[in-house]
Amino acid sequence: MSTEQATALSWPAGYRINPCADGFAPALLAAFRELPVAAIGDAMSRQVGTIGLRPYHRRPETVLCGPAVTVRVRPGDNLMIHKALMMVRAGDVLVIDGGADLTQALVGGLMRTTCVARRLGGLVIDGAIRDVLEWAEDGMPIFARGNTHRGPTKDGPGEINVPVVCAGMAVLPGDLIVGDADGVIAVPAAQAADVLERTRAHLQKEAKIRAGNAAGTSDPERFDATLRAKGLPV
Repeated sequence: MSTEQATALSWPAGYRINPCADGFAPALLAAFRELPVAAIGDAMSRQVGTIGLRPYHRRPETVLCGPAVTVRVRPGDNLMIHKALMMVRAGDVLVIDGGADLTQALVGGLMRTTCVARRLGGLVIDGAIRDVLEWAEDGMPIFARGNTHRGPTKDGPGEINVPVVCAGMAVLPGDLIVGDADGVIAVPAAQAADVLERTRAHLQKEAKIRAGNAAGTSDPERFDATLRAKGLPV
C-alpha cells in the first residue's frame, strides 16, 4: 500500500484534506487578468462556468484570478472553510461547494478579515454569505449564490482539495479561476496556456467583427450561409 493510499484510509468518512496544487507563473496570471471571462468561455466551447452566482464586492471592474483551493462542505457548515484558510497561499481562490444551500451563511465579516490578512485572491461560493456590507468593501472579490443573516455551524464533515462542482462548474484543485462582472470560469491547469492563446485569437476575430458592425459593412454570409444550410431560401 502506498503512502497516499494509507493516508486516504486514515481519514474518517466524510473528511479529507489534500495539499494545495502548484500555482501558475505570474506572467500567465497577469495575461488572464486582461481577458474577459466571456471570451475565455467562448474559447472553451461556451458550455462551462458558474450559473446563478452574483458578485458581492462593490466594484464591477474587479477581476478575480488565481489557482483554486477547493472545499466541499455540508450545507450550512464552515468547519473545513476555516481549515482551508489556514492552508491557502497569497493569490489562491477558495472555491466552495456548499450544495447551493441558502439557509445558513458559510462565510461572514470575521472570516473576511482572515481572507484579507492571508491575501486570498477571492472566493467563489455555491451557498450563502452574510455581513454583506463588509464584503462590499474593496480588497476581497467574492461571488456567492445568495445571502442570509443566519450563521453557520462548525461541526463538519467536509473535504479540502478534492474535485467539486460549484454552481454547475466542475473544478479540480489547482484549476485557474477567473471571475469578472459576467461570471466565473475554471480553466483546467494543464490547458491554461492553450486556452490563453485561443482566447487571444478569439478576441482578434471579435475585433474584426466589431469593426464591421460599427462601419455597417458586416458580411451577410456570416449568418445567411447557416440559414441556407438549414433549408431556408435566403
